[in-house]
Amino acid sequence: MVTINILCVGKIKEKFFREAIEEYVKRLSKYCNLNIWEVADSKIPDKTSEALENQIKNEEAERMLNVLKKDSYLICLDLKGKEYTSPEFSEKISKLTVEGKSNITFVIGGTLGIGDKILNQSDERICFSKMTFPHQLIRVFLLEQLFRGFKIANKETYHR
Repeated sequence: MVTINILCVGKIKEKFFREAIEEYVKRLSKYCNLNIWEVADSKIPDKTSEALENQIKNEEAERMLNVLKKDSYLICLDLKGKEYTSPEFSEKISKLTVEGKSNITFVIGGTLGIGDKILNQSDERICFSKMTFPHQLIRVFLLEQLFRGFKIANKETYHR
């Protein structure tokens, strides 16, 4: 069984997001071993410079590197990444497992995004939308798309 890891910056504070995440974790247990790892987010002052923002992203990246498994296929969620349809995403995950990559880690950055130390190590970057969403909501989106992808791969019905 494939292992899916989701490495995130920050904790989920909102109850409605936590409940959605718990529901998808339960649904996904049939298809994969799922781990969700959270690292602390850094405080962001009201006024920042590009240099300060990069410093904050790199601090968060350092915390992520301490958790990251070396043998995992690394996929960063990034605005500059490749966009997939749900069937294409399902096919991508299936193809990775057939190729022997049974440990896949998705990285969701904090408010400012993902630091270069992580981006430069990624095997791939994907983008869910060119629109900006809170990273808490992206976690729900990712879990839903993983669930949908496994349903598609197993030729099980799922609402369209």
